[in-house]
Amino acid sequence: MIASACVAALLSAHAAFAFAPVPRGIARRTFFRNPVIAPLAAKVDFDESAERDIGTMNEWAAACTVQRAEGFQLTSEDGRDWSVMTTEPLEAGTPVLSVPNVVILTASKSKYELEQLGDVQVGADLLGRLGAGDQIPQFYLFLKILAEYEKGDQSPWYPWLNSLPRLYFNAASMTNFCFECLPPLVFALARTERIRFDNFYNALQKVDVISERTKSDQELAQWAFNIVCTRSWGTDPKIVPMADMFNHGTETEIVISYDEEDNFIAYVAKDVEAGSPLRMSYGDPTNPSYLFSRYGFLDETSPASFCKIMLNPTPQLVDMGYDHSRMLFYKDTGDISTEVWDVMLYQNLASNRDVQQAFYEAHMQDDAETKGAIHQQYFLETATSLQSHVNSFLTQLDELSEKSYGQDPSEHPRLPLILRHNEFVKTTFLAVKDRLDDMVAQAYA
Repeated sequence: MIASACVAALLSAHAAFAFAPVPRGIARRTFFRNPVIAPLAAKVDFDESAERDIGTMNEWAAACTVQRAEGFQLTSEDGRDWSVMTTEPLEAGTPVLSVPNVVILTASKSKYELEQLGDVQVGADLLGRLGAGDQIPQFYLFLKILAEYEKGDQSPWYPWLNSLPRLYFNAASMTNFCFECLPPLVFALARTERIRFDNFYNALQKVDVISERTKSDQELAQWAFNIVCTRSWGTDPKIVPMADMFNHGTETEIVISYDEEDNFIAYVAKDVEAGSPLRMSYGDPTNPSYLFSRYGFLDETSPASFCKIMLNPTPQLVDMGYDHSRMLFYKDTGDISTEVWDVMLYQNLASNRDVQQAFYEAHMQDDAETKGAIHQQYFLETATSLQSHVNSFLTQLDELSEKSYGQDPSEHPRLPLILRHNEFVKTTFLAVKDRLDDMVAQAYA
């Protein structure tokens, strides 16, 4: 009954919407007819222990003519973390999911709707003054989630909201003690996420489209913030119900697109066997620390991770390759990216400006012979500097892990994942250490 009432409200609010033709290969679903709208009876329970109602969301999606290929299936091992798989083999190019634009939440539509209700610009203006102007579109989605929450089961999106996670593991959800157990890069990324939430919460207090009771509930605000941060994407940030169930993958099966009417369509990018996951990319797979801090999961399939050399990125260092996506240590082989060697050598040459400038010019002019000769001349110094960095970081990881001993996971539920992240990084650094130890030993031989 709730699902059908929500569908009626959703469609009546967008009566002019015309559903796009169903792509070939997509199975049609039954649409709910003549629903009866019930009085307000429930709001989403956002307590971290509350269960997710996936079944009602599935009914709601079908009623909204969200269309899925045969074999498209939501699956979970624990009832908390859900993902998408296929029970049928799929050929490359097969459409697997179509979501009409009336169901999609976008920043631009949210802004327009909220402006009809009151003053939201005052909150956006505050974000601008706080140096967070680039986050204003996500702020409108954040307000939209809160506005729909306040409608309870009269919200057209109630079944979807009630299917969402309550327990998040991203940086904004961490306790202060959790922050103490984070390595420097993740700490910096996590701190950025925490500041981002603080900015949203402060801006929320300025708007008049959300009730004072809701505005005073920081846990509710954090839940809405986590929804937006972990489930939205795009330049006009949007959340696509059902498509937000696709998990991240280093190797992806899904590509997404929109038709001329802004309906969402997902296709498989390659042949997919029955029983396989259907995944999309959330970001650079070589930066698991970013994925961990923003989304709250550890991508253990990542082939490499940032080398954790934290420097002030001057223009020269950027030219040399200083970038988190390029300064990489490789997990399985212990290999070190060329950019790491280049940046470390450039830093070490700071005491010899003439050679440093010659090295920089050779790099910028693609003079591989001169650059290689300087690398060879200073190889031992570069290798021992990297060796010292790796050993120091490994010691730091052990010290961070020791802090967690005796802590109650019920008070810090993100702590086990933090320790897994630190152990993942440690495994990578140990592989690099083995390579460097061999290199240095051979150089001394």
